[in-house]
Amino acid sequence: MKISEVLKRIETLSNPEAAEGMARFGITPKKTYGVSIPNLRKLAKKIGKDHMLAKQLWMIDSRETRILACMIDEPEDVTEEQIEEWTKDFRYWEICDQCCMNLFEKTLFAYQKAVELSLREEEFVKRTGFVLMARLAVSDKKAEDKEFILFLSAIKKEANDNRNYVKKAVNWALRQIGKRNINLNKKAIKAAEEIQKTDSKSARWIASDAIRELTSEAVQKRLQ
Repeated sequence: MKISEVLKRIETLSNPEAAEGMARFGITPKKTYGVSIPNLRKLAKKIGKDHMLAKQLWMIDSRETRILACMIDEPEDVTEEQIEEWTKDFRYWEICDQCCMNLFEKTLFAYQKAVELSLREEEFVKRTGFVLMARLAVSDKKAEDKEFILFLSAIKKEANDNRNYVKKAVNWALRQIGKRNINLNKKAIKAAEEIQKTDSKSARWIASDAIRELTSEAVQKRLQ
């Protein structure tokens, strides 16, 4: 499918009312057509995988073109340089999370970039690192525990970041790692207890919320 045809289909699916309401949920792109994620997924399925078209769509700075780009791109063709370039364009949480779950977590560099990006200063670049950790903890069933133990070190180091979209991602990563298996549950709880002792309001919230879930009867029963 040519890019001109993709743009026409996006316009056909546009919903101005939805576009106006997105800002209330922290979705603040420069331009949006208000197309729902399910509709974008249907369109992505029609388009099929296309690395070059994905790069063209990314160059158009709109919510829909960029979400479509990460849906149709081919993980094996994505380079570290591309991940760096795209994350620099992240200005709100939705595009960050969509790129992580649709594309970045499937690349050869997912674990490496998760740690690297978590140490960056930019809010949504840093968030990307922790969202990747959370997603990998859920989706990569074959990964060894040592990969996630490395993530816990980054989580402890960055838990004092009080920016809303960062601390929520740190919390998400910590909880997902702790729900992976009983060994990682114990290590995540221990990390959370260490974080809880720090002189940071955001760190204490991250830790308390994680401990509440990871020690809950439901989680412990499932892991046992």
